[in-house]
Amino acid sequence: MNDQAQGLRNLVQSLGETPAKTTRIITVTSGKGGVGKSNFTLNFALTLQARGYKVLVFDADIGLANIDVLMGISPKYNLYHLLKKEKTIWEIVQTGYNDLLFIAGGSGFNDLIRLSEDDINYFADQVNQLNGHVDFIIFDTGAGLSKETLKFILAAEEAIVVTTPEPTSITDAYAIIKMVNSMDYKVNFKLVVNRVADYKEGKQTADKISLVAKQFLQLDIPTLGFVEDDSSVSKAVKKQVPFTIAFPNSPAAKGIQELVDTFIAKQQVSEPNTGAVKGFINKMMRLLKQ
Repeated sequence: MNDQAQGLRNLVQSLGETPAKTTRIITVTSGKGGVGKSNFTLNFALTLQARGYKVLVFDADIGLANIDVLMGISPKYNLYHLLKKEKTIWEIVQTGYNDLLFIAGGSGFNDLIRLSEDDINYFADQVNQLNGHVDFIIFDTGAGLSKETLKFILAAEEAIVVTTPEPTSITDAYAIIKMVNSMDYKVNFKLVVNRVADYKEGKQTADKISLVAKQFLQLDIPTLGFVEDDSSVSKAVKKQVPFTIAFPNSPAAKGIQELVDTFIAKQQVSEPNTGAVKGFINKMMRLLKQ
């Protein structure tokens, strides 16, 4: 995998023109921990990639970054090395299963709020080099209503909220939607219900959140889909292999495939935006400084 990553870096660095594709930035979050958010993010990204999109996962879960652990990979470099200007963005990009690109967060995110203006510009310029080389950058944020998680959501303007049918999970998922909405930022939320017993339970859970959001916040929260509570998921975690790869015919894997197809069907065609990634980074850094 390291050889593949180095080959990608060499290829991208040799390109002399700006890519034409638009890079979209999505945050994945949850109202509380333990709902399977990071596992969802990884398998969602892998399935998007299997549908022909180029995807990069940015592990932004401060203190609990584990995208690399779920793949059984020990990354040599992470965000810390970029912020310290020891490595370039392409040198910290790692390659996982099926050539999925990812950046390990490590302890680097703890340093973001202490960056000088020059360091922020350097960081933004480095990350902006990803723009146009991938279709999606997916930020796996921390769970709950932390300051850092809120800033990522506000900066990206597009967020997938992962919840489960548990009452506390439903309440916390609604709370994070309500909090962001109260800050007068336009964020396009989408909902995923994880660990459902069946379709009926998933729909009932999604309907509860959607109806309350519509009634009290005047927000339409579309549902991408549901993922069954499946023993294959825990087996895959123990094997450190994504469950969509280890058990592609499992109920959970099929649920991911269906909701990815729903996600793709809802995509809107947009014009290339050469500053999309840099704009996100600059906005995020401004918010973190507040």
